[in-house]
Amino acid sequence: MANRYRSAVRLVLSVIIPAALALATESLARDGPRRIGWLDPNMTPTAQSPSGALADFEQRLRELGYAPGRDYLVETRFSDTYWDKLPEMARDLVARRVDVIVTIGTRTVMIAKEATAAIPIIMGGAGEPLELKLVPSLAHPGGNVTGVAHNPGPAFAGKSLELLKDASPKISRVAILWDSGALHEDPSLDEQRAAAKALGLTLLIHDIVDAHSDEAFDQLLTTVAAEKPDAVFVYPNFISAKHAGKILAFVAEHRLPSMFQNSDYADKGALFSHYADWHVLRRRTADYVDKILKGADPGELPVEQPQSFDLVVNLKTAKALGLTMPQSILLRAKKVIE
Repeated sequence: MANRYRSAVRLVLSVIIPAALALATESLARDGPRRIGWLDPNMTPTAQSPSGALADFEQRLRELGYAPGRDYLVETRFSDTYWDKLPEMARDLVARRVDVIVTIGTRTVMIAKEATAAIPIIMGGAGEPLELKLVPSLAHPGGNVTGVAHNPGPAFAGKSLELLKDASPKISRVAILWDSGALHEDPSLDEQRAAAKALGLTLLIHDIVDAHSDEAFDQLLTTVAAEKPDAVFVYPNFISAKHAGKILAFVAEHRLPSMFQNSDYADKGALFSHYADWHVLRRRTADYVDKILKGADPGELPVEQPQSFDLVVNLKTAKALGLTMPQSILLRAKKVIE
């Protein structure tokens, strides 16, 4: 009788203990830090030059109650402005079974979609997501992609060109720095050509898609200078971001009015910035990740578009250029740097 009892106990324990261990292991895995993939065409950050986008994103996560290491780990992949490096990076994040992938850049979304149809993908700022078929619907994206868009449509670039002309009526030749590899800039450039014709402007268009290195970008700026532009318009792509210091030095040296689409550069000396607030977009990306980590279905989360597009005016630069800023522009500005 005792032997039968001991045998029964051993049998029960042999079933219960492994099951309990499995449940404990599953619980630990579930309760451990979640893994966030970060797929980014920007330059690899350093202590001297950190990633502003990642800093904004993580700051918002902390505000939402997440602690790095305890609640989440970020698996970062930066391609240093080279698109052809991103597909392998995306596949690597999928192989590491991250819980969610954050994409920086429009083309990056496409690359992440090719790598996975299962892992949620959060757009950390993408241009023309509907037109480029990143999602089938903004309200009901379906599938595994949602997040934040960053542009108000192709006509916006033309309106920004009008501001440049209003502030500097004598300009007639505008150098345009754009990246054909960014995809969403193409329709904006088409609209800008139409606006330029109406404004009596000649656009000097320079595709910077291959100007990755310092040497290549210096040569490009030499070409721009030889064309003798009266102003410069810079699209918000990763190559222009890498070489922003060179562009700002160029427009200062040649005393050229400039329009950027990132307020950080107006703070650093550009005449204008006119676009969505990139810092807000990266923070909103963290809100989407928070929802995903709490169990939300990405296909049921509407794609968010910017609520405002901010104009920043640098009056110090205007004064240095001998420009009198129209009151109508100053009244529209969210920020005026004096």
